[in-house]
Amino acid sequence: MCALSTASGMLSAMRRKSSAVTPSNVRRMAVAPPRPDTSDEEEMILDVVRQLVKERVEPRAAAIDADGDFPWDIKRLFAENDLLGIPFPAEYGGVGGSFVTYVKVVEEVSKACASSALIIAVQELGALPILIGGTDEQKRRWIPDLASGAKIAAYALTEPGSGSDAAGSMRTKARRDGDDYVLDGTKIWITQGSVADVVTVFAVNDPTKGANGISAFVVEKGTPGFSVGKLEKKMGIRGSPTVELSFENCRVPAANRLGDEGEGFKIAMKVLDKSRPGIAAQALGIAQGALDYATEYTKQRVAFGKPISQQQGLQFMLADMKTEIEAARLLLYEAARKCDESAPDMTTWAAMAKLKCGDVAMSVTTDAVQLLGGYGYSTEYPVERMMRDAKITQIYEGTQQIQRIVIARAMVGKWSPPKS
Repeated sequence: MCALSTASGMLSAMRRKSSAVTPSNVRRMAVAPPRPDTSDEEEMILDVVRQLVKERVEPRAAAIDADGDFPWDIKRLFAENDLLGIPFPAEYGGVGGSFVTYVKVVEEVSKACASSALIIAVQELGALPILIGGTDEQKRRWIPDLASGAKIAAYALTEPGSGSDAAGSMRTKARRDGDDYVLDGTKIWITQGSVADVVTVFAVNDPTKGANGISAFVVEKGTPGFSVGKLEKKMGIRGSPTVELSFENCRVPAANRLGDEGEGFKIAMKVLDKSRPGIAAQALGIAQGALDYATEYTKQRVAFGKPISQQQGLQFMLADMKTEIEAARLLLYEAARKCDESAPDMTTWAAMAKLKCGDVAMSVTTDAVQLLGGYGYSTEYPVERMMRDAKITQIYEGTQQIQRIVIARAMVGKWSPPKS
């Protein structure tokens, strides 16, 4: 319990310090250092997070996966220690931490439990449309409860026929009716959708305008016409509920629209610039957790008269795993600094970080299972869970193929056929 009180005191102090910042300091503080050095303040946070993970998260990880239930105890742990508030501005009740600190926290939690890490990552994801497109009144209405963990957020973009082609295939409709909008449609693969109090929803208000005809709305739990449907049974991240959300004649106040009509898709794309590094951090943490476990295992397992860590073939595997992880880490931290700076090329860096970290997570966890041999295939050991959890990092927040398109278009542009 010492770690809990230390974390609360430290992060509360950080919030007070952040809230006292003068306007002249804001820009200077928002820019990350040029090298991946860790500040004393950040290192204190990470030390506390590591202790919380070791004492409270890691012992629960296997049960969270086996039971497939949302870990409310872990959510409360994170809320009590202000971890959910790290990426939120102090003026709206958050800690006001840097984006670099945020991704490092997600990484640390992911080393032990990818499902638990999503509680932090999806809280940011669901709140980002409000932070990006919301008015000051809207931010003050919703962000403080999300920063404190009093309420849970979710993000609803994907539909049965609308995944990578979100703009062109979206079918959820938003019809203006006086001071309200009436939403009709279905969203799928919505992380935390069944436990969320606040859901940001994207819907078509003018089908003739394509991407410019999509708007964003905040729908609160209990709104008539809003219901939770099918709970997906998944390969991995089983402690994070993924559900179908239905909207049937769902009346939402116009005051809940984020931005102007038609700005929803732009908001959604800006969200991805900040959410993709969070998923990259999850992937990186999974990979590091698998490597740590596999390395220790090879030191203990004896075959042919010596620890298998001394077999050259396995040393080559460990060396490659380590190298790939460290390369991915440098890429991720640079992408996070780009987010802190709101750099003009942060879209490309976010895509590169997500691409690299996701692929590294899949390859490293697969090799970790191989290093453990038959034991790696057993649920008694964590690496098979890590391998199952890793796969989703190549799929959500944009598939690896979409990331490559984003990166390439930043390099060569998007070709349009010449006009005849």
